[in-house]
Amino acid sequence: MELSEEDLRLINALQISPRISWSDAGDVLGVHATTLAARWDRLKAQGAAWTTAHLMGDPKNMCLAMVDVDCDMDLRPDVTADLARLPEVITVEEAASNRDLTLTVITQDLDHFSTGLLPRLKEVRGLTKYHTSLCTRIHTSGYAWRLNVLTKAEQHALRAMAGPESANPPAPDAIVVPLPESHLALIPFLARDGRATAAEIARALGRHPATVQRQLTRVLGSRMLSFRCEIAQKFSGYPVTVQWFANVPPGQHEAAATELRTIRNVRFLASTTGRTNFTMIMWLRTLAEVMEMELAIQQRIPGIDLEESVVMLNTAKRVGWMLNPDSTCTGTVVPPYGELLPASA
Repeated sequence: MELSEEDLRLINALQISPRISWSDAGDVLGVHATTLAARWDRLKAQGAAWTTAHLMGDPKNMCLAMVDVDCDMDLRPDVTADLARLPEVITVEEAASNRDLTLTVITQDLDHFSTGLLPRLKEVRGLTKYHTSLCTRIHTSGYAWRLNVLTKAEQHALRAMAGPESANPPAPDAIVVPLPESHLALIPFLARDGRATAAEIARALGRHPATVQRQLTRVLGSRMLSFRCEIAQKFSGYPVTVQWFANVPPGQHEAAATELRTIRNVRFLASTTGRTNFTMIMWLRTLAEVMEMELAIQQRIPGIDLEESVVMLNTAKRVGWMLNPDSTCTGTVVPPYGELLPASA
């Protein structure tokens, strides 16, 4: 299976504006709305692309942790499956060196991470050791990664039509008001389909559509969720995932992040606690680009010390979605707040 240029253009449009209407997207892309809808249904059915919403993980309001895991090699598949079933573990990747698995974890706060999640990790049969780094600031994440196959004019038009859910994370000094439980019940539906409508959610929850529309409007504007359109990595043109662990001089993290955000390969930048204080994740075309990228990073960021690079061999779960070995999605989602779903959902 290959993706056409028109497929990539549609995915790029939804990366910029995940919940744009098909009629508005059609006006920008020059394609009839029904054609776009049918194309999107095909991409989803093939597991080639999907839209989702996941907890932002902003350290001011939540706890975002990166956990390195060692496990019994004979039990690695079982450990991977057990960890992927935990809703707080939003991403599970198999690493090539110095750890067997690397996890991205989001919990409501540090206490829940320490007393709620870690005891469950210790119960996973075959998991022998873990090491945790805590995120102190997110500088950018996968919501901002783009295919960049659209013209600048098309990108500008789509940004002008984008809703509040497409906004960048709040400023460091911004206050995010927690959502009530009635609103949290909408999040699992948005995790499974970032384009889910108020009418669809209302039918599933047995609520009045007008009530859900008000709740949905508040959720979309809350900056609590990160909305994104994902593409199976093998179709992205960048099949290699690499994470760097680095030390950046104190006071230079924001400047380093500003410079690194200009590199289109960047998927994630964060300041962290632990053995290093800064981490970067990029998608690259080939392994040969690792050395080239390291040189570019060192030239752009004076004083940065690249302590370690880790190539990911496989991604079993990405921001809540279970993936096949070929990076397409299985269609199975482990959403946050899933206990709030009705029994029939």
